[in-house]
Amino acid sequence: QVQLVESGGGLVQAGGYLRLSCTASGIIFRLNAMGWYRQAPGKQRELVAGITPSGTTNYADSVRGRFTISRDNAKNTVYLQMNSLKPEDTAVYYCNALLSTRFSWGQGTQVTVSS
Repeated sequence: QVQLVESGGGLVQAGGYLRLSCTASGIIFRLNAMGWYRQAPGKQRELVAGITPSGTTNYADSVRGRFTISRDNAKNTVYLQMNSLKPEDTAVYYCNALLSTRFSWGQGTQVTVSS
């Protein structure tokens, strides 16, 4: 059974930073491309960053240059370093398989950025 557990969210002032973590179990993590997604109130869930098994990364235009995705295959964990946070980054953040989102969604972690 696949389980994704996100953590690291919180309340931060604009310009601040947070580091999110997502630990996966029940999958061969190192073989999976992973993504970080977010869903703001009243909006659809969107992909913000992705990382392939080989470490190639890609970012949504809205976060490029501010967010960094990385992975530690030994720990079955994918990270999202978020710098220069803006109020519009406020959302619940989730991880899942990149693009296919074929795994069951975790509970997510709330990120709130105050102005």
